[in-house]
Amino acid sequence: MNNGLNAQSDPTVQPVPASVVETVDAADTTLSNPKWAVIALGANLGNRLETLQGAIDALGDTPGLRVKAVSPVYETEPWGVEPGSQPSYLNAVIALKTTLPPSSLLERAHAVEEAFDRVREERWGPRTIDVDIVAYADVVSDDPVLTLPHPRAHLRAFVLAPWNDIDPEARLAGRGPVAGLLAAIGMSGVTARTDLELRLPE
Repeated sequence: MNNGLNAQSDPTVQPVPASVVETVDAADTTLSNPKWAVIALGANLGNRLETLQGAIDALGDTPGLRVKAVSPVYETEPWGVEPGSQPSYLNAVIALKTTLPPSSLLERAHAVEEAFDRVREERWGPRTIDVDIVAYADVVSDDPVLTLPHPRAHLRAFVLAPWNDIDPEARLAGRGPVAGLLAAIGMSGVTARTDLELRLPE
């Protein structure tokens, strides 16, 4: 049977708009055995909240990726530098489902950083945006390009607190429950910004 000829001869059959095909294809891609991943975001230059939201929206525009949860916002003293030498950070965590492998997710994270003019001049330096993969499913890897889970996540309240907010049952592979890790290190230098809000991508 020649479906093309039959479709042309049947006046009730309308061509499917390309936009609909793209939407369906994107949904199919995302639903094909997706993995959970957690990404930490931080910004301490420029309009910090606007930049965080822009990064979330950019990640949400990625084929094969759906942002499923966005944490509350926290304000954090800069890590690893002299107090007062840099502006404070706004931090948040997102949980997403993706069919991208970790390496492709990392490429996308770096592309988002570049889009917001992230400059890597010094370790612990100020930055317009930081996009860090904290965890990818239960993968444990010591690959120096992408160590999973993030090697310092268990020590950072600005990662653990927002992650715990969106998933109180979360576990960090090889380290244990996020809630327990957060309780162990405390919230020193990290403040909830209940006056600020981020949203899921539209």
